[in-house]
Amino acid sequence: MLISEFAKRAGLSVDTVRFYIRKGLLAPETGLKGGSNPYQLFTDEHLEVARAIRMAQGLGFTLREIATLAAEYQAGMTTERSIELMQMQLARLEEKAAQLGAMIDYTRAKVAWLKSNQKGAEPLFGDYDGCRMELDTGEAGQPAAA
Repeated sequence: MLISEFAKRAGLSVDTVRFYIRKGLLAPETGLKGGSNPYQLFTDEHLEVARAIRMAQGLGFTLREIATLAAEYQAGMTTERSIELMQMQLARLEEKAAQLGAMIDYTRAKVAWLKSNQKGAEPLFGDYDGCRMELDTGEAGQPAAA
């Protein structure tokens, strides 16, 4: 399939597909048509790669990390390394799930407070575990200099 069909099926823009190609995340085959600028041809395997990239981004991996992992995988990743990566991925997911849970709790409390005509203390975002932004503090509780 050509880039436009691939982009549509992958749920990506053509520009994003080209960006992934430039970054080495996708490596389409080269067709015979197109003269000095041959057509790029994509397969169902490329669709799976694109879906994996999007999933990894959703888990918080950077494109650089994704490229490194893809290179390791293509070079023949060991079972031990696969386990290590899956455990890291699981830890990220569990952290994200905890943060989402805290945000849901806060939102529910805020809705209940608003429905009660704002009776009682207003729920504060920072009062919910996972919603706090921890600062590295210096002396006297002031943020540390960078």
